[in-house]
Amino acid sequence: MAKPKVAKRPTRDEFVLEEIGNQLSEAKMENSEIVLTVWGREEAVRGLIKTMDSRTGRVHMETSNGELDKVPFMDIMKVEYPRD
Repeated sequence: MAKPKVAKRPTRDEFVLEEIGNQLSEAKMENSEIVLTVWGREEAVRGLIKTMDSRTGRVHMETSNGELDKVPFMDIMKVEYPRD
């Protein structure tokens, strides 16, 4: 039996990754709420950045309901600020 094909994560160049990293760093320093578009997830992740773990490559986000969501940096497609 063949495994079902899973869509590959889109590749991004180093400038796009650097820009995402800069936006995440700025949001952490300012303690700003952000919305992350994450590859492979239906819904965006909204919350505050608690830590950015360089060892595991994950961004630890505290969501509005108090849960900790560990998002892989390479899966982050877009960083936005909420409009409400």
